[in-house]
Amino acid sequence: MILRSTITCPQCGHAETETMATDACQYFYDCRGCGAVIKAKPGDCCAFRSYGTVACPPVQTGNACCG
Repeated sequence: MILRSTITCPQCGHAETETMATDACQYFYDCRGCGAVIKAKPGDCCAFRSYGTVACPPVQTGNACCG
């Protein structure tokens, strides 16, 4: 399982590589570039699924996103 994902802010384009949690969904993410609160897209359970380079851990294991 890959736990590191680069999340890109849809507002300013800042990219940051982070370690995703395996025991909780991260519905919101605070951009370190502009300070915006990034919210998961409708239908997604976490900001990493919406804006990250790697699918969140539940999706990687073939399960529903944090479901």
